[in-house]
Order: sequence, then structure tokens, then C-alpha cells
Amino acid sequence: MKKLTLRNIMLCLALSFFASSAMADKTTLLDQTHAAKGLKCASCHGNAEQREAVTMTKCIKCHNTEKLAKKTKDVKPTNPHENRHFGTETDCAKCHNVHQKSENYCGSCHLRFDFVVP
Repeated sequence: MKKLTLRNIMLCLALSFFASSAMADKTTLLDQTHAAKGLKCASCHGNAEQREAVTMTKCIKCHNTEKLAKKTKDVKPTNPHENRHFGTETDCAKCHNVHQKSENYCGSCHLRFDFVVP
């Protein structure tokens, strides 16, 4: 049995603190949102043994970009779904990550665009 030293106790406390703060993050990932609506992985990734990467073409089968741009037209400082760079055709995956936390792609250049991205 290992010796219970002050160093080991401190290490255990530090690790438990970081683990609990990581678990306390309440971010709901998009795969969880899709699953809650009854979508299976194969709906986006296909049935192949090796899962296919999901392209924007797959996203727009369910998510109409023009309707989405109209829905977010009043977002300030600008509409993230209709912009001068790509119009309404910005690749969804630039911001919306399905299996990890999404990010504000616009904010990498436009610091005042502090969009909250689901």
C-alpha cells in the first residue's frame, strides 16, 4: 500500500478539483441535441463501418440557411447567418461543432462579434 503523504493528498485534491470543474460544465453538445430529437448517428454520418464526415450539404437537408438567416436577422452587431464574406452559405462547421464545444468563428477576426454559439 502506498504511503499517504502530504504530497499525495495535495495531488489528489488538485486532481479532484480540476475534474469536478470540468464535469460542472453544462455545455450541451449538438450531438446530444440531435439525439434528444430522435436522430441516430447514421442520420448524419451514414451507415458505413467507417463513419463519414458530415458536410454542410448534409446539414442543409434539415437546416435551411435562408430561413435561419431570417430567424437571426436581428442579432447584433450583425447577423451571423448572413454575412459579407459568404452570404447565407457559411459552412456550418466553422462555428457549430457537433462532438465538441462550438465556437464563434467570426470572433477570431471581429473581436466585437461575441456571439454565443450553440
